Amino acid sequence: MHALIDAALARSRVVLLTLVFVLIAGTVAYMAIPKEANPDINIPIIYVAMTLDGVSPEDAERLMVRPVEQELRSIEGIKEMTAAAYEGGANVTLEFEAGFDADQALQDVREAVDLVRPDLPDEMDEPTVHEVNFSLFPVVVVTLSGDVPERTLVRLARDLQDEIEGLSSVLEVNIGGDREEVVEIIVDPLLIESYGLSGEDVIDIVTRSNRLVAAGTLDTGQGRFAVKVPGLIENFQEIRDIPISVDGDAVVSFSDVAEIRRTFRDAEGFARLDGQPALALEIVKRSGENVIETIEAVRAVVEAERAAWPTSVQVTFSQDQSRYIQIMLEDLQNNVISAILLVMIVIVGVLGLRSAGLVGIAIPGSFLTGILLLSMMGLTVNIVVLFSLILAVGMLVDGAIVVTEYADRKMAEGFHRREAYGLAAKRMAWPITASTLTTLAAFFPLLFWPGVVGEFMKFMPITLSATLAASLVMALIFVPTLGAQFGKFTGSGDPARMKALSVDERTDIRGVGGVVGGYVRVLDFALRHPAKILLLAAAGLIGTWMAFATFGRGVEFFPEVEPDLATVLVHARGNLSMDERDWLVREVEARVLTFADEFKSVYSRTGGGPGDAGFGQDAAEDVIGQLLIEFEDWEERRPAAEILNDIRAATGSLAGIHIETREPEEGPPVGKPVQVELSARDPALLGPAVADLRGFMETLDGLRDIEDDRPIPGIEWRIAVDRAHAARFGADVTDVGETIKLVTNGLIIGTYRPNDSDDE
Repeated sequence: MHALIDAALARSRVVLLTLVFVLIAGTVAYMAIPKEANPDINIPIIYVAMTLDGVSPEDAERLMVRPVEQELRSIEGIKEMTAAAYEGGANVTLEFEAGFDADQALQDVREAVDLVRPDLPDEMDEPTVHEVNFSLFPVVVVTLSGDVPERTLVRLARDLQDEIEGLSSVLEVNIGGDREEVVEIIVDPLLIESYGLSGEDVIDIVTRSNRLVAAGTLDTGQGRFAVKVPGLIENFQEIRDIPISVDGDAVVSFSDVAEIRRTFRDAEGFARLDGQPALALEIVKRSGENVIETIEAVRAVVEAERAAWPTSVQVTFSQDQSRYIQIMLEDLQNNVISAILLVMIVIVGVLGLRSAGLVGIAIPGSFLTGILLLSMMGLTVNIVVLFSLILAVGMLVDGAIVVTEYADRKMAEGFHRREAYGLAAKRMAWPITASTLTTLAAFFPLLFWPGVVGEFMKFMPITLSATLAASLVMALIFVPTLGAQFGKFTGSGDPARMKALSVDERTDIRGVGGVVGGYVRVLDFALRHPAKILLLAAAGLIGTWMAFATFGRGVEFFPEVEPDLATVLVHARGNLSMDERDWLVREVEARVLTFADEFKSVYSRTGGGPGDAGFGQDAAEDVIGQLLIEFEDWEERRPAAEILNDIRAATGSLAGIHIETREPEEGPPVGKPVQVELSARDPALLGPAVADLRGFMETLDGLRDIEDDRPIPGIEWRIAVDRAHAARFGADVTDVGETIKLVTNGLIIGTYRPNDSDDE
């Protein structure tokens, strides 16, 4: 250590240039490092979603869940596996140990799903594998509305989706409220029968007329040519002109026996902004990207595209996370600056201006070096990092103060500043190093904090370790080098302090006056009565615990803060059509909008069920819609708790529905505070047990919004096919099922890709 200090003092220019380089590099790193509200951590949850239109929960559990569960069991590192089957599909959720390798886990799950795919029903859609991540939630919602046809709005939204997804920092853009385009063919069965055709004949005619036939190659001896029979449908008119029957010169086309129109599928959800119909583009950023820069790029793309749109199309940005992150970062940065100023005031008052300037260099130097290290490790600046910097302000100057104080003393004794700072750095090297290491030792175990909370909080020990390690280098290398060049003992300050600095080890320091003298006398008394001091310390420790146990308000992991957003979930049960669900959500929306002065925007979505990814993984099965509320600035409105209580009261009289309000969780998401899971070998035992447990919970004070995931009761039609009787009429189960599909959802008989659409 002494050799390193001597080398630094002997090469002061190199050391000072290195300091300048570190300050510049740290500043550049701070400007470029991604900034976000919460740490970007991997949530150890991956789920497999499977959909099969019309499948019952029982069949989904037997045909889809069980084979997938059997294959996924072999994946290493799974902590817990749960599954849910519902009307129209199922999902299997895997929870891994925190700190898992997300890429490897995703690859393992996808490979397992590929292996089990042949065992799943052929009619189901391809299973999809999803990961849960903080960064996979929308950072901004772009809403399009206006007095234009729905087709125009959908086309603009999809074009804008393509442009935004072209940004390197955007992972995906989901459109809420749009519908899939279809060509709808409504066949008149009497006309079909009059031409001696059946429904199967019509389906076969369309299918055989929409094919690309590669007819091989023709070898003429003088050349070899590929032969194709292009028969793919390319536009709407070709569907109308497909011939279905010929009698002499008379040709009966499809349009003669059916009503054919280009339209949309029946709505599976609706979206509105402030009560007006709209299409919402939910933008999700890539992991590790800068939220502020991403949203600025999205806004620039929207403004560029908007120039070519009809003037009646309105664009609204809501739930803009960059605004809240900027406000939070500015507040925390101001707190860091305030802490630095307060520390500097104390140092100037005690050490004098010149020494305080040398100590002050350690603060930005340590901060910027720490940010530089965080950037090199691929981490981000977030709320935990900034709080850690505030925590480090008072600790990182300790070493620099000790060195400058000892150097001042040596200069008061007549030593040259170069020699004084060299002696100070060497004499205090090991005490400062030991002090820094003991501080780091207190935070080092936090690196091994298990679980999602540990992944969330690991930024604190990393930031403190980087910053305090940088402060050690500042105190022993950079501050002595600067002091050797610019240090000077001015003799200013407290006279008693000057006297204390001028004494040596053989002097009786009890004669020193002033503040230092008062401290010396207190210390002298404590040393002469050690037993009393130890008893007093023990009494203070025990008394503190007893006082907190008596008068404390309990323990919270993250303090409750005034939220900027809130969610209103609408619960309803019964065999509700989508229009009925939307009508109920509109009623809630109308009551919520009576408090419009308190909100910036209210974005509502109608849908529901566990298959609706837009409602989150922890949404109950009976959720039919949700309202996302963006509050006005906190100083311009009442507290959010009062507003949400008023919303509950205003919607409490609505019959048949239940309203649940949620505020964003501070820290890592953990769901509802109380969660109880029941399991049994006999599934029949679960229903009564859950009912008893829920009944008990509803009698407890302090609990609200209690829900369970028992199957929702409802009406179900089951058609039992007598196979023998059906066979007498030349039919089977497939014929009956296809006929019923014509009544319910219709049959998909083919696809084509028109020139004015990117999708089939």
